Amino acid sequence: MANPYAPPAKILQKYAQVLVNFALNSGSGVKKGEVVRLIVSECAKPLYVELRNQVLRSGAIPLTTYEPDDVSREYYQLANKNQLKFFPSHYMRGLIDEIDHSIAIISESDKHELEGIDPKKIMTRNIAFKPVKDWRDAKENAGKFTWTLALYGTPAMAKEASLSPADYWAQIVKACFLDEPDPIAKWRQVFQENDRLRTKLNALKIDKLHIKGVRVDLRVKIGPGRKWLGGGGRNIPSFEVFISPDWRGTTGHIEFNQPLYRYGSLIEGIKLDFQDGLVIKSSASKNYSVLKEMIATKNADKIGEFSLTDRRLSRIDKFMAETLFDENISGPYGNTHIALGSAYHDSYTANPAKVSKAKWEKMGFNNSVVHTDIISTTDRTVTAHLADGIQKIIYRSGQFTF
Repeated sequence: MANPYAPPAKILQKYAQVLVNFALNSGSGVKKGEVVRLIVSECAKPLYVELRNQVLRSGAIPLTTYEPDDVSREYYQLANKNQLKFFPSHYMRGLIDEIDHSIAIISESDKHELEGIDPKKIMTRNIAFKPVKDWRDAKENAGKFTWTLALYGTPAMAKEASLSPADYWAQIVKACFLDEPDPIAKWRQVFQENDRLRTKLNALKIDKLHIKGVRVDLRVKIGPGRKWLGGGGRNIPSFEVFISPDWRGTTGHIEFNQPLYRYGSLIEGIKLDFQDGLVIKSSASKNYSVLKEMIATKNADKIGEFSLTDRRLSRIDKFMAETLFDENISGPYGNTHIALGSAYHDSYTANPAKVSKAKWEKMGFNNSVVHTDIISTTDRTVTAHLADGIQKIIYRSGQFTF
């Protein structure tokens, strides 16, 4: 589908510079001769062109995965079980070995393309491709791979957020500092502030967190050998500070006032109850079957991430109907989100490349093909229970207390 609105070329050039020359290599940008995989859909072609050109200007090598619009629904309607389970192992192994970085652009011409498709089919396909995630993670843990994720707005995405295409793009421009003379300089400032917050949090030696507020009463055990993360270029934009806790210590109730777009479906009114780290009860007011099937996937009934966004950092002030932006939204109370599914290995304090699968399991780092962020922007207070028994409020009224 043709995209009738595109931002000015200068904006897309700045966007590409941020993604290529800042986000990759954890804030350092690409190096000459490195291979960068570009994963872009047809409706984001204007940004694809700028990304490819910027990779070339930077002396790196673009490797393109260019995906057509509006073809996924028919695939799932026609594919049988064997076709869904097929995994091109030699091809994918070679691809992961070849690339040094990847830039994936979220862009959709139809936010509801897969609604009504049996969610079991979608999860079967995702599970089949789990080895790709494992290979990427291992390469990233070894310091040989980085990635970033960004957004290209379309009329369909804007409509879903009840915004005009121009207003939707205005949020992207603001959030990514593309209205600044030097967006990369602004991102470095954000990362410096995130570093300050992370340093404060890591110095506290937190044993567990208690999140209490509007429709939430949740306890999350951090576990030993953890560190808080933030920035690093993995998502643009990213204002959050987050950690991968010991999944076994999550207990309580949490409701999410923000909808979730997942697997081509809109899921609303999500409620989760945890006991001893497991989701023991779940519900949703819309498309619960999709959520239920996702949670039924191996280890997707466990927490892989806990995150907080300080409202003072983010310039996102409107709902965008896309997790990448909504998990970084500002507003009066900032936001809290958790991810069901896989944990981040770089949240481990030591060298993740030297950790065996058995040790990850022993430490409570969750492993799943799923990693789904679910967001709430309601008012809440986060109290840290420290290893020495002291309790300290670390987050209140949408911002950190230090």
